[in-house]
Amino acid sequence: MASQPRRWKMPVWHSLQTKFLFSYGIIILALVLFLNTYPIVISQDMVFQSKKDSLWRQADIITSTLAGSEPLTAEGVEATLTKLGVTGVDRLMVTAPDGLVFYDTSEVGNARGTYALLWEVVTALGGEDVFRSEYREKSFRSRAAAPILYRGMTQGAVYLYEFDEEQAQLLQDLQENLMRISIIVCAVALLFSVVLTKALTRRVGVLLQGIRSVREGEYSYRVSMPGGDELSQLAEEFNELTGRLQTTDEVRRRFVSDASHELKTPLASIRLLSDSILQSEHMDSETAREFVTDIGDEAERLTRITEKLLTLTRMDTAPPTHLVPVDVKAVVLRAKRMLLPLAQKSEVTFSLDLTDGCTVLATEDDLSQIAFNLMENAVKYNKTGGEVMVSLFLRRGHTQKEGDLVVLRVEDTGVGIPEADLPKIFERFYRVDKARSRAAGGTGLGLSIVRDTARQHGGTVEVRRRIPEGTCFEVTFPHWKEESP
Repeated sequence: MASQPRRWKMPVWHSLQTKFLFSYGIIILALVLFLNTYPIVISQDMVFQSKKDSLWRQADIITSTLAGSEPLTAEGVEATLTKLGVTGVDRLMVTAPDGLVFYDTSEVGNARGTYALLWEVVTALGGEDVFRSEYREKSFRSRAAAPILYRGMTQGAVYLYEFDEEQAQLLQDLQENLMRISIIVCAVALLFSVVLTKALTRRVGVLLQGIRSVREGEYSYRVSMPGGDELSQLAEEFNELTGRLQTTDEVRRRFVSDASHELKTPLASIRLLSDSILQSEHMDSETAREFVTDIGDEAERLTRITEKLLTLTRMDTAPPTHLVPVDVKAVVLRAKRMLLPLAQKSEVTFSLDLTDGCTVLATEDDLSQIAFNLMENAVKYNKTGGEVMVSLFLRRGHTQKEGDLVVLRVEDTGVGIPEADLPKIFERFYRVDKARSRAAGGTGLGLSIVRDTARQHGGTVEVRRRIPEGTCFEVTFPHWKEESP
């Protein structure tokens, strides 16, 4: 039973939920500031432009009316402006070229008869048009001044002032409404961000819990996460990964159990035989020789198992990297020479049909392992007087991209393998007939080495029953061709 996973307590400021909320808060604050600033600024600019157009239009009318060949007088200016009927401004001032005020409509602080020291008037007397508007104390205050020109001569200046509270009140109402809307939007956005963040972090938490459970060894743990987003895909990948880990762990456990059992058997035999020699005080030399011979046989078997286990471990951890072109025909002939004494002892004959030019990019040792194991099994599990047929040839691939294939086929005339056992024979330590395999000196690892070695070099291994009798193994590799100049 797997232990309960440890609970990790994360600091609040380091949690993903806090970071999301902080990020959302900054975005919402920026949007609120923009919503309460940009419309007000744009509205102010529009009001300023409207004031500028209105005051300059009136100033142009007044200066055009007052300009003439005669110098300006206070009586003439007043009569003209009374007849003109200027409206829409809170103050209208007309000055002489030296700044003396001829006309002023202001009721408070009327400057008629005095000199105007206003900056706008002074600038206008210098021949420039002036406009200035500002928004303060909940009102728009706009000022405009223009020179009265006649044939390039400055005859005076016109000064207009407007105090507007109505449009200022509209702008104030707009600002207050925007503030209320901002508060509502901010509250809704924060609430939505909290809900979204909790939902997101909860799903991340489910994945995190699954990772912790798997880390503690609970490989059967699965994550259920509906939806079709990236987190759901991540959960599917996690479940597939844990499934592979579970399968790998089961294979590892079974492999360790089988390896322990296989190693324990020759060790137990060696222990039993050695104890028998030690406990027998009057054992004859012939019996002692038989026991020692049996101990040697078990030691050799133990050595074979250990060497093949080391081979499989090396293949699992460090695949070969230095590959060279290898002539498979030469490898098969060398394996035949090595197995010839065993075949003669079992009265088994070899029949070879080997095609030249079957070259594979691999290592010679790996190909020797494959050829030797398949041919050795064909000899060991054959019947007396049987035959081992080895064929080597080129085959056209199924697709143009696949290219030519090198096929090594090893067939025997033995009892064959039952159909139910064919899918399992490449598993480590699997034996069809355990008693016969042990009698033949088999370890149950040879075919596993053949399969893993072939896969490392891009090859495949297939097995099938041979008609009318025996078994057929077929190993396929990509054909290597030397590049033309």
